Amino acid sequence: MSAVRIGTRASTLALTQTGHVADDLARLGGLTTELVHVRTDGDRLTGSLASLGGTGVFVTTLRDALLDGRCDVAVHSLKDLPTTPAPGLTIAAVPVRQDPRDALCARDGLTLRELPPGALVGTGSPRRAAQLLAARPDLVVVDIRGNVDTRLGRVAGAEHGPGDLDAVVLARAGLARLDRLDAVTEALDPATMLPAPGQGALAVEVRTADLADPTHPLAAALAALDHTPTRLAVVAERALLARLEAGCAAPVGALARVEGATIDLSAVVARTDGTQTLRHGLTVTRRVAWEQADEPPSAAEAAVLTAVDEATARAAGTDLADLLLELGAADLAPLGPAA
Repeated sequence: MSAVRIGTRASTLALTQTGHVADDLARLGGLTTELVHVRTDGDRLTGSLASLGGTGVFVTTLRDALLDGRCDVAVHSLKDLPTTPAPGLTIAAVPVRQDPRDALCARDGLTLRELPPGALVGTGSPRRAAQLLAARPDLVVVDIRGNVDTRLGRVAGAEHGPGDLDAVVLARAGLARLDRLDAVTEALDPATMLPAPGQGALAVEVRTADLADPTHPLAAALAALDHTPTRLAVVAERALLARLEAGCAAPVGALARVEGATIDLSAVVARTDGTQTLRHGLTVTRRVAWEQADEPPSAAEAAVLTAVDEATARAAGTDLADLLLELGAADLAPLGPAA
């Protein structure tokens, strides 16, 4: 077949992520690939992500390129994807997830606890800002944008310049993909800062029609690239986000872990100033009743039959969201259609 055209933003991180996916598809499907650079609204416009419309600002143009045939595959950071499905498109693969934690990159090797009162900490995320202030209300959070090097360069003493901040908070996964873990002074425990739903995971999206033949080399390669535990975890996290109707302006964090028949999901909703947080968790174990008249399944068969599936993961997310709403989440954050 002709080369598979893979759409990507032109940032260093996006190109690195997409390059990894391209290499995997070439290896798994014997495919030839080429990258197609697509400039999105998030790349062109300035201002905070919330003011730009938040969720989808890095995605819509890539999806348009898929639908109009400029590319065959699009690679997204999963945390950037709106929870509403895009007509005509399918997330065909979710590769194995990088460590989803947030990372503090501070001057002088400082940890969050060690930052002095009044320290200036940069982030463009309301979720990170709220949880930072919940943990350390004496900090001053500064809204920042820019690529990874630009943000790291604002840390005092950073190799890129003198810097005007004491620290910045970035996704550890992005730093790992860029081989910049040397900048991390603390990987923040989810007990202190829950990541964005989908953080650390990638979404590989294609036209739904192109998956009609599962034996097609691209479809087969995508199926091999998909990592079931990661997919199920992000299904639960995104189901929670969808039920809360929360956009990027809402400080909402979530993290799921899937192991066999069990899914553990934790979530937080916070006031934007960090003065109040609502945190809860849910553990669901899938059980399947066997017909008494039938011969009991083998241990291997039982493990497959009781493993967490997408319906179980989705129900865990919606159930936890409903619980948070019952406990007053909508009083803390901008949730609902207007969010």
